[in-house]
Amino acid sequence: MQRSLKYFVDAFVLWVVVFSLLAWWQPQAFHWFKPFIRPGLGLIMLGMGMTLSVKDFARVVRLPRAVACGVIGQFLIMPLMAWAIARILGLSPELSIGMIIVGCCPGGTASNVVAYLAKADVTLSVSMTAVSTVLGVALTPLLTWALGGTYMPVDAFALLQDVCVIVLLPVVVGLALNTWLKPVTIRAQAVFPAISVLVIVLIIACVIALSRDKLAEVLGLLGFAVLLHNLTGLGLGYLLATAFRLPVAARRTVAIEVGMQNSGLGVALATAHFTPIAALPGSLFSVLHNLTGSVLATWWRRKA
Repeated sequence: MQRSLKYFVDAFVLWVVVFSLLAWWQPQAFHWFKPFIRPGLGLIMLGMGMTLSVKDFARVVRLPRAVACGVIGQFLIMPLMAWAIARILGLSPELSIGMIIVGCCPGGTASNVVAYLAKADVTLSVSMTAVSTVLGVALTPLLTWALGGTYMPVDAFALLQDVCVIVLLPVVVGLALNTWLKPVTIRAQAVFPAISVLVIVLIIACVIALSRDKLAEVLGLLGFAVLLHNLTGLGLGYLLATAFRLPVAARRTVAIEVGMQNSGLGVALATAHFTPIAALPGSLFSVLHNLTGSVLATWWRRKA
């Protein structure tokens, strides 16, 4: 059973491609999932919380320079690059706000797996994901309001409420369960990665189904914009870590954490507060950052 679940999780990109094609072919088959996007993401964040411990946050005291470097890259490089790329390429207001939301999101759990494959500092990766997730509760709505407000009205308080419900509450509950009910979370950790993959795949398929016609018009330009955003994050993250004089393993970690966003959160927020079209950048980012992250991890692993 566990081996089957592992195969299912490892084939994440394949499932994304398959379900995206199905959503393109039969969009009506995935419209039903729209009301479940937010609770589904909350379930994923609960699973993430159950993988965290108080030690993950305590490590910040021992690794302040590395964590600070990651946080600066996460909430400075990615938001500003999203805004700049959208402006330079002349994306529509809806796509621009979608790019910005993804750029303002914290790091995703996939970065921890990629850090492991890349022979990076996994301990630092987990700590950075934990810290950016907590800081993102306030910074994601604030930065989206500051940068996205140049394109369309943004209700920062409503975004803050949503992030608290979708991210903060489930992560805190998961952390509490992992602290006081460890035997329960150990069993849950065996199935939650597969649940997370299924939910993310359905979210992406639903977004594509809801905005198929618009996606057909902008796929080339938007795909280029999202890929550029991802690669810029990876590259500038590594350069920033080099400027901070971090060890090579930590540089890889920072690059991965900065370049790989919690794009599922971006999709949920864009769908809830804007339009399905605004959720398209997050959907494409989910696919591309896993592909580029896997390629980069393979290269670094062989180099090591």
